[in-house]
Amino acid sequence: MSSFDPKKEYVLEDSRVLMRPLAAEDYINLLSFAVNEPEIWKYSLIPAAGEQGLKNYIDAALKARIGGTEYTFIVFDKAKQQYAGCTRFYDIQLPNRSLQLGYTWYGKDFQGTGLNRHCKLLLLQLAFEEFHILRVEFRADNNNARSIAAMKSIGCVEEGVLRSHVATTAGTRRDSIILSILQTEWLGGVKDNLKKQIQS
Repeated sequence: MSSFDPKKEYVLEDSRVLMRPLAAEDYINLLSFAVNEPEIWKYSLIPAAGEQGLKNYIDAALKARIGGTEYTFIVFDKAKQQYAGCTRFYDIQLPNRSLQLGYTWYGKDFQGTGLNRHCKLLLLQLAFEEFHILRVEFRADNNNARSIAAMKSIGCVEEGVLRSHVATTAGTRRDSIILSILQTEWLGGVKDNLKKQIQS
């Protein structure tokens, strides 16, 4: 059985990053991204661009946490001493011991800095080793090469593509690539490889 509790305040931290549950007052911590870097959400199904977009994003995330289906973290970069973005567990299915990890975004100054690997290590440790999840799934727009490469680099296995899967905010349809990591893979080498990437 999973020990996940949506009411609990999970705080994850290492030498580089601190992640804590997103709160309503984090609007001010993320506003500069929403106003100045709207292109961050080019491929996102839940964009947070603009002042109202950010308010809607935070409101939806907090409601989903109450419902027990999602859990959103705000990411603080300890190296830069700045808030960097957000990531979340979603589609949490405790009876199936599975969840999805995604809706991850960082400001442009934090992309490609290694921050994401630190976040993923902490999040996957929490999912597999504390929540006892057996499968963590990742999805992305099949055109989002940067995101797909990042997922594969941490050990995700590509499973396939869902064609014309969901509607986008632009009114088109997107193909979604599906990747995953299983608990057996995590404990069997993926975790150690991710640690080596962080240390190198």
